[in-house]
Amino acid sequence: MNQARSSIFSGGIPSAIAILALAAFALVVGTAQQARAELQINVTDGVVEPLPIALAPFMDASGQEDKLGRDIAAVAIADLVGSGLFRAIDEKAFIQTPAAAVLAPRFPDWRQVNAQGLIVGAVKRQGDGRIRVEFRLWDVIGEQQLVGQAFVTERSNWRRVAHLVADAVYTRLTGEDSYFDTRIVYIAESGPASRRIKRLAIMDQDGANHQLLSGGGDLVLTPRFSPSRQEVAYLSYDNGLPRVHILNVDTNQRETVGPLDGMTFAPRFSPDGDQLLFAREQRGNSDIHTMDLRTRKIRKLTNHPAIDTSPSYAPDQSRIVFNSDRGGAQQLYVMDADGGNVQRISFGDGRYATPVWSPRGDLIAFTKIKGGQFSIGVMRPDGSDERILSTSFLEEGPTWAPNGRVLMFYRQTATNRRGQGGTSRLYMVDVTGANLRQAKTPGGASDPAWSPLAP
Repeated sequence: MNQARSSIFSGGIPSAIAILALAAFALVVGTAQQARAELQINVTDGVVEPLPIALAPFMDASGQEDKLGRDIAAVAIADLVGSGLFRAIDEKAFIQTPAAAVLAPRFPDWRQVNAQGLIVGAVKRQGDGRIRVEFRLWDVIGEQQLVGQAFVTERSNWRRVAHLVADAVYTRLTGEDSYFDTRIVYIAESGPASRRIKRLAIMDQDGANHQLLSGGGDLVLTPRFSPSRQEVAYLSYDNGLPRVHILNVDTNQRETVGPLDGMTFAPRFSPDGDQLLFAREQRGNSDIHTMDLRTRKIRKLTNHPAIDTSPSYAPDQSRIVFNSDRGGAQQLYVMDADGGNVQRISFGDGRYATPVWSPRGDLIAFTKIKGGQFSIGVMRPDGSDERILSTSFLEEGPTWAPNGRVLMFYRQTATNRRGQGGTSRLYMVDVTGANLRQAKTPGGASDPAWSPLAP
């Protein structure tokens, strides 16, 4: 038995979720399946046709429909469909009942409704009040089980179980890591454009379990998740002075970062969570610094009369990308982790900002400003293969999903002459530029930052 990733939901850490591998059903399906290719989505070809998949409501121990099981199935299929790689088969089209499919899928019935994948499961209440959720993923064409797992946890963790189900299916069928069991920290916005209130907020990646982390008394901007701790670094205008703070989202304890003189801003954690990059302004000039979060020792990495800001580590922490106007206009540069060997990598028309290195290390996302329009794009670390994924009146602040395949950013509409409108919303887009969609938030939203997968 293996231990699942422990929960990162705020308000205390719920009980760990135990994951058990399930043995395949003792089911004779015929020898023809051995000759068939295994079901898989090839995501390396760019835009793909969504895979038709059936997810039946999970049954209870007696084989009857279960409300909690239906809720778990609904969240899991919403995750998969939202990725743009899967298409849900309407439950009304099912020929075999979910209760019967849990015992033994009748594959011709599922092929008749054009399902290529089938997910079935059950929810069982245990004597100690916990629940056991079992599921299996079947290859309908190959007539074989691809995944079988069980989760044992508190009932209150049911949404997380649903995300773990979707993660397991996504990973098995794409061969890539998933991103459903994650959270987003962002800036919740309310009020007119001239008196906008901005507060720290956090939610699951699908918009559930929304929580405000600050009261709105001070302006807050650019939150960034730690990859190894339940901490968020962000910029706050305390008493009118911009300062970087670190907030523990479980305990709500806050710490001010860096020296007390000058403004500090644009924080970002290192991939191992032990360093914090930030920009520091002194006498009208901005340079990049790093702080060791264990010793609190600060090092200055750039020393240039231009404005250097928005630093982001490569996954192996050997290099840092940042933006600077040292060449006369705002462009992207890469340097070694010690500040040496600075090289410009952006050479297209327009200005470049807010670079962030992909967790895979293969791409750098950025904001591009050209001709009065803002775009979200990606390029290789050497500046080659620049591609624009989305363009509008104003969009900024890309952040990577932990699997490096999906980007989130915020988009703002224009205000009118009275300062009305201008609402900001969060959007997601596949790294190919496909599947652009709005993320769910209760109101206005900006500056998103994606958490790592829960441990």
